[in-house]
Amino acid sequence: MGEIIFWAIIRTAVIIPLLWVSRPYLEYGTWWFASIALLYAGIIHPATVHYRLYLEKNKTVLEESLCTSCRWFDESAVLCLKHDVHPSASYLPCGGLDWEPSAKDSSEEQIHY
Repeated sequence: MGEIIFWAIIRTAVIIPLLWVSRPYLEYGTWWFASIALLYAGIIHPATVHYRLYLEKNKTVLEESLCTSCRWFDESAVLCLKHDVHPSASYLPCGGLDWEPSAKDSSEEQIHY
């Protein structure tokens, strides 16, 4: 996830000076249209495509892994916070030994005695 944000920032750092330099060479209405089109094509669209690929790559971990029900798992980064390692479909950082139920899984209505 951090890679997506990093490259969006790099693209922004390149596109904004290009837009600034191109302002005197284009008419005002054309410049606004070109600016919006370039911001979308250069920053927003690539970020959404990469985010979709990121979700597809981590789909099995997010849906079928023991880690997703652990309190130490961060869904936004697909990261075990306790071991600071990214789990995969075939690898659990703790091997299941440090698993603790998350707060959302241990609510009263889900506990069966």
